[in-house]
Amino acid sequence: MTKILILSVSAGNGHVRAAQALEAAMQSAPPHTAVHIDAMAHVAGGFRKVYTDWYIQLVNRAPELWSYLHQRADATPHHAPSQRLRRGIERLSTGALVREIRREKPDAVICTHFLPAELLMRERNRGRIDFPVWLQITDYDLHNMWLVPGMAGYLAATEEVAFRLRARGIPADRIHVTGIPVMPAFSEPDAPTLERDACAAALGLDPARPVLLMASGGAGVGDLPSMVERVLSLGGESGFQVIAVAGRNADAHARLQAVAARHPGRVVPIGFTNEMHKLMAAANLVVTKPGGLTVSECLALGKPMLLISPIPGQEEHNAGFLMEEGAAWLAYDAIGLDYKVARLMADPAKLADMARRSRALGKPLAAAAVLQRVLGETA
Repeated sequence: MTKILILSVSAGNGHVRAAQALEAAMQSAPPHTAVHIDAMAHVAGGFRKVYTDWYIQLVNRAPELWSYLHQRADATPHHAPSQRLRRGIERLSTGALVREIRREKPDAVICTHFLPAELLMRERNRGRIDFPVWLQITDYDLHNMWLVPGMAGYLAATEEVAFRLRARGIPADRIHVTGIPVMPAFSEPDAPTLERDACAAALGLDPARPVLLMASGGAGVGDLPSMVERVLSLGGESGFQVIAVAGRNADAHARLQAVAARHPGRVVPIGFTNEMHKLMAAANLVVTKPGGLTVSECLALGKPMLLISPIPGQEEHNAGFLMEEGAAWLAYDAIGLDYKVARLMADPAKLADMARRSRALGKPLAAAAVLQRVLGETA
């Protein structure tokens, strides 16, 4: 039996969701077991606040500053004094995490964020651990922070990410193109439970009419309830229908319910949900931010995307990849969003082509591919 420890960092949801997908996939690989730990649950409170809350506030309130910092970090070598200082500060705040990792006594570790990978790199260099550490890259581009030396393997989303890893000096035999892990619910896109018309009807929507899934708002395009109100006017009262996901934002959910009351039969307001796969399955087009995990879920189900409000750096690069491949369009502002929603929803042939390209990029079995690789080399 092999015990896999999966380490994530709750700076945004993507790293955690990738870890959860690996943990869930491991349940179908007995007698092997998996334990998932959020690194932020075992660090000093002040460090956690800076690493998670500060990051979220920075990308939301000062995206230009984040863009600058992202570019500087990408251009700074791993051995540079500033990077060594950063890692030193991290070590002072993460002693409890290292002790927790040792207590688990894993046979192998998969990191879905570079922070725990860097900590374990140092432990390996000093001979204090002997298990292999793998690094799962959770975006469709490569940033310098993912170049942690000494990993047993680097798990890449695409051939281009693998090419970039090799170009930056990572040995080719340690690079594996697996895709980004998604939950098992997304791993069977042709399952009867994900049939488009059935999923739409289950939500009280008319399967004969097109459905737009709107999962986020953000800088330049407005908050989600305002976005929904605007796009509803584009097709008239007989136009497309909208599924609007507010998540844990109770105020936005209440406002969406008011919008739904003004447009009977056209809006399905959703709060927090564990059934995003069914909502995506019901949709003809998904409007979302281009986070690595969210777009991976869309690709797994073969959904065309209209991307909004990308975080400078990693999400902009994700958007670029998807647009190059023909699976998505990008709306830069509210006017662009309205225009492109109207154009795409009126062009079923274009949506069908984008859906085909999205399906071709999707890797719904990425989690299984990652575990097969790790277990195969750990056994």
